[in-house]
Amino acid sequence: MTGPAVSGHLACATTRDGHTARTPVGEGSNTAVAHAGDAERGGREPRAGQAGRLPGEAGETRTGAGETHRGRVPDEDRAGLAHDEIREGHPTVLPALASALARELVRRVEEDRRAMREAHRSPTPATRRRIAECREDNAEALRTIVRRHAWPTADLVGAPASTAALMILLHAPDLDFQLACRDLIAQAAADGRCPAPHHAYIADHCAVEQGQPQFYGTRVDPATLHPYPVRQPQTLDERRRDVGLAPLDEQMRTLRLGG
Repeated sequence: MTGPAVSGHLACATTRDGHTARTPVGEGSNTAVAHAGDAERGGREPRAGQAGRLPGEAGETRTGAGETHRGRVPDEDRAGLAHDEIREGHPTVLPALASALARELVRRVEEDRRAMREAHRSPTPATRRRIAECREDNAEALRTIVRRHAWPTADLVGAPASTAALMILLHAPDLDFQLACRDLIAQAAADGRCPAPHHAYIADHCAVEQGQPQFYGTRVDPATLHPYPVRQPQTLDERRRDVGLAPLDEQMRTLRLGG
């Protein structure tokens, strides 16, 4: 595997019905996707209720007659991200901007986690709506980053922030956007610019959302605690090994133990 080595478990992945399920991956060289921000926190976090502004954006955008809303992505950047609209290749980003992007990505994943914890404590329509709004906002922000700077790879923003970007993508409500980014992540993983498991997670996610068998068995049905259908299951563990994932039995054992 040519990508950078990272460690831990994918502890939270989206399910087909929009909920989240704990989906661990193998030990050793895998990414702690659900804990993307733990290893890298920087900058000042906005006050509660204050939307973060994307690095490099103007301070405000207009959202209606006389109404100003900070941190919203302009309408032209909220449009669907077609394959011919995304930045490809190896973008040049100044170190200060790369650091700001990294902090923003990690901050947004932390905000998602806070919304999830609140929903677990108080499962009401309001807290569930807060999760949906948070994920929509995060997806819009990631879409803008990808449009302007290509996929935020580990070599561009650091491994924790690139992992945070993956979590935002897995929770994004836009399958077309996920498919476009899947192809960017595939190329980045092939080039060694992001961990190979990142491509495994997004490839499986997109396959399941399209009603197709997944490749690596990373998506688990929370109702049955069994993976969604997998293509060519007889060679599944070989494919998992190729991208740095532990055998499926080990993943499922860890999942059932709550790890």
